[in-house]
Amino acid sequence: MSALDDFKRNERFAVCVDSDGCAMDTMNIKHFRCFGPCMVEEWGLEQWRDDILLRWNVINLYSGTRGINRFKGLAMALGEINRQYTPIDGIELLVDWAGHAPELSNDAVAKKAAEHPIFDKALRWSQAVNRAIEALPPEEVKPFARVKEALAAAHRVADVVVVSSANPEAVRDEWKRFGLIGDVDLLCTQEMGSKAYCIGKLVEKGYDAILMCGDAPGDEEAARKNHVLYYPILVSHEDESWRRFLDEALERFTEGTFAGAYQQTLVDAFNANLGR
Repeated sequence: MSALDDFKRNERFAVCVDSDGCAMDTMNIKHFRCFGPCMVEEWGLEQWRDDILLRWNVINLYSGTRGINRFKGLAMALGEINRQYTPIDGIELLVDWAGHAPELSNDAVAKKAAEHPIFDKALRWSQAVNRAIEALPPEEVKPFARVKEALAAAHRVADVVVVSSANPEAVRDEWKRFGLIGDVDLLCTQEMGSKAYCIGKLVEKGYDAILMCGDAPGDEEAARKNHVLYYPILVSHEDESWRRFLDEALERFTEGTFAGAYQQTLVDAFNANLGR
């Protein structure tokens, strides 16, 4: 039985918070220095490096596919590269797998490695990304301004739950390093299941209301699937978003005036910011 199954609610409300790109200022640096550059190196794309990296960042950071699974993002990027720059051997197989496989992980792609070299290359790329992320200078990985204050305020009135698709060790280490873990009641990370699954399990705990704070369309979808509230953190406007959470959104959530027009205004701004 997981910690999620064992967890007993303490408050009437729960505030769920994503980690990468939402509470922690980590998405940009990971894509700028790890994901995109490792793809360029693995597929020998140095000739078109600058344009390809710009497009990688649009796909993964600055559009409606922000926060997409790494292998889906890879398939999208390589598909475009195949059409616009140079042939990518096996791209149709990778695109089909990324679009239909029940699991998209290193273990899952490793099982496909013997079928075609593109899967072996995708695995090598993903492993290189993980090594590059581990090598990032710790001082360059930090929470956004006001996150610590926002978590403390939320914890005074609600259970605070981290709901992240990142690996548990990285999340735990980062949140401990910056003194955030003391205002967290539960960590839900990739080994516990999808964000939608974890939120669904929290719904079963009997909260009066649950609020999911996230920065990507997948976070909104996970909230919507479970009929809980969604507070967006806007990319490139993260500090402003957390300030608004402190100044008005948290109080509206606990008073019951968050749903409806107020939430829709936030979601509209979120979608417009990603060009959706």
